[in-house]
Amino acid sequence: MLSHLDAQDRPQMVDVGGKAVTRRAAHAVAVVWLPPALAALLSDGEIATKKGPVFQTAILAGVMGAKKTSELIPLCHPLPLDDCKIDIRSAGPDEGGGASVEIHCRVQTEAKTGVEMEALTGASVAALALYDMGKAVSRGIVIRDVRLLEKTGGKSEVRNP
Repeated sequence: MLSHLDAQDRPQMVDVGGKAVTRRAAHAVAVVWLPPALAALLSDGEIATKKGPVFQTAILAGVMGAKKTSELIPLCHPLPLDDCKIDIRSAGPDEGGGASVEIHCRVQTEAKTGVEMEALTGASVAALALYDMGKAVSRGIVIRDVRLLEKTGGKSEVRNP
């Protein structure tokens, strides 16, 4: 049975009232491939476009997305985030002239439930902001992979390479 369904298969918010408040953390990543025209604009860890600094804007968007997760994902508990950090790293040009970029989102809180959805949302929204700002140069941007790398705190721990 899925945790967000009741006995009659109706959606419900999971009751976390009996859980202990513990330190919770999560780390998610989104991988974005930049086509050659956009990858060529990478300089000193940033891409500058007419809309402004792409990575810096994506970082702000990712933090804002993580903070609004419960407004975006039905049945997600609203959580006070103690910390949210977005880090964007370029893997450099590939043989075709494009480049992959990893967007890492790390989130922490003291709460009764985990912050993996906040980390996943933060990484996803940062990737979408990167796409939005980069599409003026090329619409060939591909958001390839969004996944949870680590979750700590609570009863289950997750570590994915």
